[in-house]
Amino acid sequence: MNLRLTAIQIAVFTIVFLPYTLFAAGSTLESPLRFKTIAEFVEGLLRAVVYIALPIISLFIVYAGFKFVTAQGNQGKITEARDNFMYVVIGAILILGAWAIAQLIGGTINELRG
Repeated sequence: MNLRLTAIQIAVFTIVFLPYTLFAAGSTLESPLRFKTIAEFVEGLLRAVVYIALPIISLFIVYAGFKFVTAQGNQGKITEARDNFMYVVIGAILILGAWAIAQLIGGTINELRG
């Protein structure tokens, strides 16, 4: 109980007094993010999602194909494999569609600012 209270006190002290210490030393706080606008942040976020999602989508397509092969004519397993493949394709369309729409909107906004 006493150790927990001490940890909370240290955390509160750090959160409250650390900014004062930084500003007293004459330093300024700068954003660690490389994004200057919200649009750049959203673009970077979508790019990261697409880069992470593409290998995962590929693995699930291979998994759906594996399920088709291992079904061996069993109608229930073929239906399950077909549903799995359909969900992978729908997910890929949603992720890549969001990326495409973001690129179109960003391009349009840049042209209007132009």
